[in-house]
Amino acid sequence: MKEHQEVTPYGGDQSKKQQVGQMFDRIAPRYDLLNRVLSLGIDQFWRARLIRALRSHDPEMILDMATGTGDVALAAAAKLGPKRVLGVDIASEMLSIGAQKAKRKNLDHIIEFRQGDAENIKDADNTYDAVTVAFGVRNFENTHQGLKECYRVLKNGGRIGILEFTHPTMFPIKQLYHLYFKYVLPVIGRITSKDEKAYTYLFESVQTFAQGEDFLNLLRKAGFSNCSHHKLTLGICALYLAEK
Repeated sequence: MKEHQEVTPYGGDQSKKQQVGQMFDRIAPRYDLLNRVLSLGIDQFWRARLIRALRSHDPEMILDMATGTGDVALAAAAKLGPKRVLGVDIASEMLSIGAQKAKRKNLDHIIEFRQGDAENIKDADNTYDAVTVAFGVRNFENTHQGLKECYRVLKNGGRIGILEFTHPTMFPIKQLYHLYFKYVLPVIGRITSKDEKAYTYLFESVQTFAQGEDFLNLLRKAGFSNCSHHKLTLGICALYLAEK
């Protein structure tokens, strides 16, 4: 099984966890805008696809790991009718924006945001009916431990849904994707977010992270079953689904 290489935003002696938290705190004010612009709005379709994949399980308790500014948590609360949604992230500035969005949408009675990380989830075993992670798994410092924790807090029969960038293989999408991610996206991100490393890290982390069958094997190793993946938008993104 192919394991991904360790990539950090800034290098140096700080842990990946510390660096990722600092990076997202720095880009938080422009994060939502950049997501819409840099993905041409397609990221909203991907998140909607993730939410639809959970609907048949009718989850009442949902955990959204690496929640960022809470887009998946907000969509889950609005579309799935759960009793509670918890959004967890290591970046406090991102969580603050998420809480503001929940209040504006009158969903703050359903959604709670909490600072934390996937490798040490502060909840009991078998707490959640569903766990979601949108574009955050490759930011885990220890992928296996993070997935094991997600498995632990899921109820038996619960489902995990993960969105992650992948490498398209179709010509000329593969070549255009590579040029955009490596050269265009970092320049736009640098100018807009004022962080030189954030969107260079995005490209590098996607290049080295496990995908397809390799990532399904990581899910299986963490204990999950009925693992599947679905390519979205010509293979730019993948939706991974699995159950406890």
